[in-house]
Amino acid sequence: MYKIAVGSSDGKNVDLKFGQADRFHIYQVDGKDVKLLGIREVKDDLPEKGETENKETNATCEEGGKSGSCGSGCGGNGQGCGGAGEVMGKVTLIEDCRCVVCAKVGFQAQKQFEKKAISVFDVQVSIDEALEKITSYYYKIDQRQSLRK
Repeated sequence: MYKIAVGSSDGKNVDLKFGQADRFHIYQVDGKDVKLLGIREVKDDLPEKGETENKETNATCEEGGKSGSCGSGCGGNGQGCGGAGEVMGKVTLIEDCRCVVCAKVGFQAQKQFEKKAISVFDVQVSIDEALEKITSYYYKIDQRQSLRK
């Protein structure tokens, strides 16, 4: 049994970049059975130094984050990224998931997920299609079946 986090604005399509996601739809997979567990909201305000949050309900940014920049992604035009600290709140929010599915996941977030052995899938399809393909893939891996058709 494992969980999949999906970035979606409407609950039907994978249409949010990781940095844009203000919520993640969490699905539980047991064999080939998939069910929606719930939605985890990303908390906008930053905690005081040393304050922690419950990962089941809220995400927080690392110490030193700037107000309003938590999870905002790269600024572009030479502005750069806030580094690993900028994405850690969202990564922590879904660190109990086997994988994350978003329209795009940036470099800093990918590095943090890699450290936690969480797979990243960059796709723009319906949630149903994404879940069908990912669960089929993991089922074959878990059952030690060939990935060839």
